[in-house]
Amino acid sequence: MNQYHFQLNISYQSFLQHYSGVASNVLVTTTTGVRIQLPASRFRPFLSQIGVKGHFRLITDQNNRFLKLERL
Repeated sequence: MNQYHFQLNISYQSFLQHYSGVASNVLVTTTTGVRIQLPASRFRPFLSQIGVKGHFRLITDQNNRFLKLERL
């Protein structure tokens, strides 16, 4: 398994644009400088009135396929 840590700060309005299809992916940069593109839908469980904010951990398998995303 691989783990990637990153911080995200997307306003509610910006997230709605991502989720509604204007831009369906979110590009993040991990704490080690790796750039990862994720579907915006993966962040929907973390959406609040202020948007999507916080520190996250992405867990993937050996082939970098999505397993889990969690807010730390």
